[in-house]
Amino acid sequence: MEMGFELPELDRKRTQAAVEAALEKYRIFKTITFEEREASTTAGYNERFHGPTNTTSDQTASIAIHNVDVPAARRVYCTKIERAVARLHPKERLLIEERYMKDDYVYDWTVYQQIFNPPISAGTYTKIRWKAFYKLALALDIAIEKTSAVE
Repeated sequence: MEMGFELPELDRKRTQAAVEAALEKYRIFKTITFEEREASTTAGYNERFHGPTNTTSDQTASIAIHNVDVPAARRVYCTKIERAVARLHPKERLLIEERYMKDDYVYDWTVYQQIFNPPISAGTYTKIRWKAFYKLALALDIAIEKTSAVE
């Protein structure tokens, strides 16, 4: 008996929202620079109550760790998104890159009327976008499957 693999049926609205959120996070990481934290060098004269004596606090070390770990995590996230998008069909890749990965305030109609050559219809654009979202949701492990209950 041969076992077949069935592609899951996804909840379109929720999956689209999840993919758009992931791409928005990508765009923010790419466009907004990371501000490094700096250690405070001024003396603080606030009252300190004694707590447990078995804990140590190293402000400089925790700041250094933050300044290394956060940009590294952002790079890993961006690389993961870029690799998933690179595996898409060329039309899907063009749509995702132009609409979601470059600038804010790029509208769907701009992409399907001005970026695509020749221009495509809104219906065709919607079909291509959904195929791209479906593939990205599965690749990024953010797909939301349809539940059997009536929604």
